[in-house]
Amino acid sequence: MRTLLSRLTALSTVAALAFGLGAASPEPQDHQQRRRDVQTGVQVLMADRYATLRGQKVGVITNPTGVLPDLSHEVDVMARSDEVDLVAVFGPEHGFRGTAQAGGSEGYYKDEQTGLPVYDTYLKSGQALADIFTRSGVDTILFDIQDAGTRFYTYVWTMFDSMVAAAMAGKRFVVLDRPNPIMSERAYGPVMTPEFATFVGREAISQAHGMTVGELARLFNAEFLPRHGSGKKVDLAVVEMRGWRRGMPYEETGLPWVPPSPNMPTVDTAVVYPGTGMFEGTNLSEGRGTTRPFELVGAPYVDHRWGAELNALRLPGVRFRQAYFTPTFSKHVGKVCGGVQVYVTDRDRFDPIRTGVAMLVTAKRLYPADFQWRYDSNDPARPYWIDKLTGSPRVRADIDAGKSPDEVAAGWAAQLRAFADLRAKHLIYRGGRR
Repeated sequence: MRTLLSRLTALSTVAALAFGLGAASPEPQDHQQRRRDVQTGVQVLMADRYATLRGQKVGVITNPTGVLPDLSHEVDVMARSDEVDLVAVFGPEHGFRGTAQAGGSEGYYKDEQTGLPVYDTYLKSGQALADIFTRSGVDTILFDIQDAGTRFYTYVWTMFDSMVAAAMAGKRFVVLDRPNPIMSERAYGPVMTPEFATFVGREAISQAHGMTVGELARLFNAEFLPRHGSGKKVDLAVVEMRGWRRGMPYEETGLPWVPPSPNMPTVDTAVVYPGTGMFEGTNLSEGRGTTRPFELVGAPYVDHRWGAELNALRLPGVRFRQAYFTPTFSKHVGKVCGGVQVYVTDRDRFDPIRTGVAMLVTAKRLYPADFQWRYDSNDPARPYWIDKLTGSPRVRADIDAGKSPDEVAAGWAAQLRAFADLRAKHLIYRGGRR
């Protein structure tokens, strides 16, 4: 009987270890220890009992990502607190509660859970946005939205427009910092040029900026705000994170990933987005309307050759799977698309923008009769969406001229070096994962 019990115990131990049910090995224990280190700006603010907001009427610009580690939303927590006077919420694209798709918002309403007024700020800037801040009665505006690390991901420009409007309205602006989930150790890609300023890029930063929203706010205030609105800097404070370091993978922060928009469901999406997001400027589907947006890319005219060509390039840190998908909305809805799924095998070696350029170059070369740049008939002076996304006509012109991916990347090198020098002045956090 004892022998049988011993065997059963041994078997149950093996099964528990195999299925992750038993005691953690030393490596997972160390990983779990690391996962407890990072506190976001809102956690630091609450731990300090809202000291920096005492005596002020507060409004917050946020969305579903404004959560605490237990997944409670900061607005719901603050609304119940006697230590902070929260009087308004400001909703960006997709809305405060996140009910709207790309290009939409929730409008003005009273939040059912808290009773707070929610003002719609999407596509509002300048005096119109300053008037909303004035009408709300706030003294201080908090900003707390999880960014995705890419210039054409618009929440950083919501922050920029709000900083300009806050300066115009004489309001204080406080950024509650959160991690950059991707490539935070350096900047990547082309730098926007002023004549191509839009809501997917107001100012000259690189395509993957490698900064937190708090660091960007410092850069915006020092370098760009004096050229906008009232010509003044805003009264800015950044509530810094504790325990976060440059280059730390998001999964090691211990923080939950809440999709900042409907088509940014995972950290994996954010990792590839600086590159595959450029396909929004083409007639290929960037995977909207699938379960893997920005990881799946293709079109009805694409066949097996594209994936084979891309794998033959042996790009660092990435492989491509031949894939077929049928988008349920957006481009090519209801049509079978051939294409690839992007698999990042080594994030440290993966360059999403260099990879995205290689994908564009090979797609245009393989399918010259079908590949097209997406055309914006409402903007005849800047008609190509890819130019807005990359910040100038250079990338498109180089690809059209038949240049290699390396030659295309060489075209932005000087501008990127200049931005890297500017960026360095405004960094808060040190590098190194530990």
